[in-house]
Amino acid sequence: MTYRTHHCNALRADHIGQQSTLSGWVHSRRDHGGVIFIDLRDREGMTQIVFNPEKNPAIAEKAHGLRSEFVIKVTGTVTARLTGTENSNLATGAIELVVEGLEILNAAGVPPFPIHTRIENEDMRLSYRYLDLRRAQMQQNLRWRHKITKAVRDNLDSNGFIEVETPILSKSTPEGARDFLVPSRMAPGSFYALPQAPQQYKQLMMVAGLERYFQIARCFRDEDLRADRQPEFTQIDMEASFTTPVEIQTWVEGLLQDVFKVTRGIEIPKSFPRMTWQQAMDDYGSDKPDTRFDCKIIELSSVFATSGFKVFKGALESGGVVRGINAKGFASITTGQIEELTEMAKQYGAKGLAFIKVENGEWKSPIVKFFTAEEKAALTERLKIEEGDLILFGADKWSTVTEVLGRIRLRVAEICKWLEGNTALNFLWVVDFPLLDFSAEDQKWNAVHHPFTRPKAEDMVLFESGEYAKVRAEAYDVVLNGVEIGGGSIRIHEADLQAKMFKVLGVDETHQEEMFGHILKAFSFGAPPHGGLALGLDRLVMLVCGCDSIRDVIAFPKNNRGCDLMSQSPATVEMKQLRELGIQIKG
Repeated sequence: MTYRTHHCNALRADHIGQQSTLSGWVHSRRDHGGVIFIDLRDREGMTQIVFNPEKNPAIAEKAHGLRSEFVIKVTGTVTARLTGTENSNLATGAIELVVEGLEILNAAGVPPFPIHTRIENEDMRLSYRYLDLRRAQMQQNLRWRHKITKAVRDNLDSNGFIEVETPILSKSTPEGARDFLVPSRMAPGSFYALPQAPQQYKQLMMVAGLERYFQIARCFRDEDLRADRQPEFTQIDMEASFTTPVEIQTWVEGLLQDVFKVTRGIEIPKSFPRMTWQQAMDDYGSDKPDTRFDCKIIELSSVFATSGFKVFKGALESGGVVRGINAKGFASITTGQIEELTEMAKQYGAKGLAFIKVENGEWKSPIVKFFTAEEKAALTERLKIEEGDLILFGADKWSTVTEVLGRIRLRVAEICKWLEGNTALNFLWVVDFPLLDFSAEDQKWNAVHHPFTRPKAEDMVLFESGEYAKVRAEAYDVVLNGVEIGGGSIRIHEADLQAKMFKVLGVDETHQEEMFGHILKAFSFGAPPHGGLALGLDRLVMLVCGCDSIRDVIAFPKNNRGCDLMSQSPATVEMKQLRELGIQIKG
C-alpha cells in the first residue's frame, strides 16, 4: 500500500500527464455546480484536487461528504489548470490533480476554530494545540527551531565541543529561582530537584577533563511566567576549559552567524559591539538595552545642583540623582498617556513623574516656574531640546531613577511606534556586571549571575577586603534588540575561593558541605580554569521567527498560569500514589 508518491507541494507543470497519489488534510472545499475543488494540505504545502462527476460520478458523489480536516488519500492524473485559473500564490498553482481514486482515511469533527486563520484566543489555541500546530505559521516556527538546533549542533561540533546529557533528577541547591521538587519513593522524605540549569554538572565535566562540552538542555524553574518565560525551557549550554571571555564570545558570534544564515539567509556582523553594564544602565536603564533607537538617559544632577525645585533638591541632598530623557516629537502626549507613564513610574519605585512639553515655543509644565534661565539653557543643551519634544525626569536613588526611565523609554517607543517597520538586528555584548548585589530586605549579599561566577582579576583585592559592592564579575550577556538571548561567565575553579564566595552569600560551612560538598571536593582534585555561556533556545527561535511569545515556538507550552490546557495539568493524583511517597496534603 502506498499513501503518496508526492507530497502536496511537489507537483509542477513538468508532471502534467503523470499519475500521482497524495495524502493529507482537506484544507478547503468548493462546489462549482457539481464539480468539487479541494485544496489538499500536508506539512509541505497544498495541491488543488478536482472531483468531476462527468468523469467519475461515484467518486464525485463520495467527495460530497468531505469536510474540512478530513484525512484522505487520492490518486489521479496531473493536469494543467485552465488558462486564467492558475494560482500564483501556490507553488503548485499551475496544476491540479483530477481524482480517479478516493479513500477516506479518517473523518473529522468540526474544528473549534478554522485552521487557516489566526485566532487571538490563546487559551483556545492551547486547549487544542494539536490543531493549532496544523497552521502553516506554527509549522514554520517548529521547522525553524529544528534548523536552528541542527545549525547549533553542527557549529559546536566543528569547534570541538562534545554533546553530553546531564541528569534531570538532581539535587536542590540555592541558585536563584525556586526549584521544582520530585519526591523519592525509595528514600521517603527525600527529594530530587529538576535542574534550573546544568551549571554544576558542566563544571564537573571540566574537572573531568572533557575540555569542551555542549548540550541542548532542558531546564526547570518554578517562577512567575511571562511572554518569554516558561516553567520548562530549553537552553544551548556550552562550557570550555583553558578559555577566555573573548574566545567564548567569538564562538557564540560564529554560532549566531550560522543560525541566521541557515534560517533567514542573512549575514550578521562577525563581531558584536561591547558595552559595560555600567554604561548600559546609565544610558539605557537596562542591562539588556535596545539600541535600535536613541533616547538615552541623560545625567542632569549638576544642572540642578542648586535647584529651587524641592523634589530635585531633596533627591540630590539625600544622595540621589536627577536624570531625564527627551522623547523627541512626543509633546502631543495625551493626559491618559501621561497618567499611564506616571503609574508605571510609581510601580517601579518612583514617587511620581515630572515632565515638560515643548509646544509653540513654550515649555509647558508646572515645574518650569522653579527653573532658572541658566538651568533651562543647560537643559536645552544637554537634552537637545527642540519644538515638539517631551522631557521626562526622574529624581531619586540612582537605581530607582535608572530602572524607571529605562522602562518608560521602552514604553514611549511602543506608543510612538519608533520601531514600526524596523528590521535591524542589533547584537550587543554587555560585560563587567557587578558580582554581588545587596538585598536591603534580606540584609544579605546575593549573586547577580550565580554563585560560581568569578570576580574579575583586577577586582580580587576588593573582594578579599570585603568591598563587595565594587567588585565586578567576569560575566557577559549577549543581547539582541533589547532581549537577553544568552549569558555566561568565567567560573571559579579553586575550592578555597568558591568556599569564600559561599560564605559571602551567607552559606556557612555546614550548609556548604551539605549542598555543595561534591563540587568543592571536585575542585580540590585539580580543576582547570573554565567558563561558558548558555543561550536561550526558545527566545532565540522567537526572535528569528518574529514572534512575540516563546509559547509560539514551543510545541506544547504552558499558559501564563503554568497550566497545560490540553492535558489539564497540573492535576491531582490518587491518594495511593501519595501514600507510597509518604506525602500528606493538608488544607
